[in-house]
Amino acid sequence: MSEDEDDADDDDGGDDAAGDDLQEQVFTHAPVLRDEVLDLLAPGPDAVFYDLTLGLGGHVRAVLERAGPTARAFGLDADPLAVERSTAALADLGPRVTLVHASLREVGRVARERGWPAPTAVLMDLGLSSPQIEEAARGFSFRREGPLDMRFDPTRGPSAAELLLALPSAELAERIEVLGDEPLAGEIVRLIKRRLPVETTTQLAAIVLEAYGRRPSRVHPARRTFQALRMLVNDELAAVEEGLWDAVELLAAGGRVAAISFHSGEDRVVKEVLRNAARRDLVRILTRRPVRPTEAECQHNARARSAKLRGAERAGA
Repeated sequence: MSEDEDDADDDDGGDDAAGDDLQEQVFTHAPVLRDEVLDLLAPGPDAVFYDLTLGLGGHVRAVLERAGPTARAFGLDADPLAVERSTAALADLGPRVTLVHASLREVGRVARERGWPAPTAVLMDLGLSSPQIEEAARGFSFRREGPLDMRFDPTRGPSAAELLLALPSAELAERIEVLGDEPLAGEIVRLIKRRLPVETTTQLAAIVLEAYGRRPSRVHPARRTFQALRMLVNDELAAVEEGLWDAVELLAAGGRVAAISFHSGEDRVVKEVLRNAARRDLVRILTRRPVRPTEAECQHNARARSAKLRGAERAGA
């Protein structure tokens, strides 16, 4: 199948719409696309698995259970609380698991500095995890009162509230429009700048609602603005691109890399990195079209509805 046919099948806007209010739902803690990830990565008995977005450690456990007792896993997460929780959740696996607080874009540096073996399987499961949404203090939810933070790593960089203060109106409106597909970005930013400082999630949500007025909407209007600010605060698209390139270069010959995206922008980055790597004969693409969850999984886990899985295999003997 040609790449153009892949593009025609790919609905870059539909995933966000289908995933309406995913930020506001209480998800199950089952790893998304678990069986599909295992089939794609095909971890063998001597697997060396890198999970670049640990979350709650569900994919790590699934891969090691499939691979067997001699496989090892190395995990990263930009969120220190995710590393803490995964450490507790995976404690029974002992020295087979090594976890580090670091962004996925740092995987190359971390692996080199710590002398990790070349991976035979790598996964990045992008977007938010359940605890990040459920904890109002993290600032990700537009329905829960909390500080307007939105940082995956609360120890690094400016918060969302600080970015609203610092960024010029034109730049902020452009980023909200592009990252959130928000048609009223200009009006929302005008109201934000009039009300500064905007320091809580509910303040920002109220501003977005005011911008929309009585316009009908089947989704909560604040969803797009919150999504855009979260992606901006964490520089998510650049992190995905850098981390995925590093993963491709780190892979052992015949090793496989997979990425689960929940946003059309993330999926475009994943697709382009893998295509460019394939043009350089670094990988063979395994998913000409993204793998989507089954209806049964979507009913069980609302977060899965907008998931897209893509993967590739490292070239070499």
